Amino acid sequence: MKQSELQGRPRAAEAEGPFGGPLARREPLVADNKTWAQVDDDIARHTEVMPTARWWAVFVPSVLLMLVFLTSLGVAIGTGIGTSGISHPVGWGVFIINFVFWIGIGHAGTLISAILFLFRQNWRTAINRSAEAMTIFAVMVAGLFPLLHTGRPWFAYWLFPIPNGRGPLWVNFNSPLLWDVFAVSTYATISVVFWYVGLVPDLATVRDRAQHPLRKKIYGILSLGWTGGNRSWRHYEAAYLMLAGLATPLVLSVHTIVSFDFAVSVIPGWHTTIFPPYFVAGAIFSGFAMVITLTIILRHVFELKSYITINHLEAMAKVVLLTSGVVGVAYLTEFMIAYYSAVPAERFHFANRMFGPYAWSAAIMYGCNMVLPQLLWIKKIRRSIPALFVISLFVNLGMWFERFVIVVTALHRDFVPSSWGMYNFKAMDWLLTIGSFGMFFTLFLLFARVLPTITMFEVKAVMPPEEASRKNRKEVVGG
Repeated sequence: MKQSELQGRPRAAEAEGPFGGPLARREPLVADNKTWAQVDDDIARHTEVMPTARWWAVFVPSVLLMLVFLTSLGVAIGTGIGTSGISHPVGWGVFIINFVFWIGIGHAGTLISAILFLFRQNWRTAINRSAEAMTIFAVMVAGLFPLLHTGRPWFAYWLFPIPNGRGPLWVNFNSPLLWDVFAVSTYATISVVFWYVGLVPDLATVRDRAQHPLRKKIYGILSLGWTGGNRSWRHYEAAYLMLAGLATPLVLSVHTIVSFDFAVSVIPGWHTTIFPPYFVAGAIFSGFAMVITLTIILRHVFELKSYITINHLEAMAKVVLLTSGVVGVAYLTEFMIAYYSAVPAERFHFANRMFGPYAWSAAIMYGCNMVLPQLLWIKKIRRSIPALFVISLFVNLGMWFERFVIVVTALHRDFVPSSWGMYNFKAMDWLLTIGSFGMFFTLFLLFARVLPTITMFEVKAVMPPEEASRKNRKEVVGG
């Protein structure tokens, strides 16, 4: 064992869980009675060897889709956003739909990791790093769409209140779109710091294992001289706790501000105070579904079945089931508010949503987000990996259509019938939407190749105390 792994780290498995009693004794979080050395080998091995055929099978299609996405971005920037389906009256189209969808995915990742850490949920060890990386890459993808939606992304710096020579031209601080700029950029910064700080002890482990001088140098720089001493652990845990405390309310506020893009308007279907909690619940819902998708892929591509166990997946499925209920209540509340308000435009909007030309999109949204997750009440389905993978894909499909319904259905028929129109998807809309998934998965798979995807030191901390102590004592003394 290495110096960076042994000194000073308190045993989290011996601490009490949130409901009393050592959590690791109630529920095994690492299968197959692994030792600390085996944990290092299993998790760090994929950063040290050539990619496997399974990794290439997932990576190559992702790269091809990313190339499609980047090419489409270039065409849209060079030709203009008129190549998409946006027109009067639907001036917000696939750009804002994808922006809100990916921001929702991104906001969920750090929220999941931070809240589970604050509540001392030890089963987070299998998902926290994937969730945090998911946040960063989702926000990166999301940030491209509003820039493209402006039509002239090379003037994006106009969105920042920086000293300039543009005379009286200044940003409009009353606009929620400007609030987005500050909120998302702040959130992205905190998320990157939170993710990187959590990586430092494991980067030191990879540094100690590295054989090639260049690899040892790179990981040595990235690990910031980590030694694993008691003082290092004290400072680390204080900093990590502070960042988790900052990230949690920040995430809630950021997705609230994204909902203000709609809620502060007067458009029927948007002008409602339920949007902030509704958007936050939807972000957690879609985020956990995406984490299930990613962890199942990691589980099979990198052979991490001992660490991403069926117990972890079942716990995430329960959260998806809970948040599905919250989102479903929000859907029904929208109808109740529209009926109770006695505002003709509001009542018409929800009638148009259910029975108008875009009723098919609402049916997909309600079916994927309200009806399909109810299958997770069945334990056999919650513990079936193929079933969970399919359900998680359909949940994210439903959440994408939720954003489609919110944006398009509200805009295509507003107050004045003479201005009604339809939003028709063009090839550019499809290429940008599908290609964005390619960019996201490409970035995630590259991350999984060069950095540990599971927090090694936290896995060791939640291993059963008696068994781990006996085995690791043998390793240290050479028994």
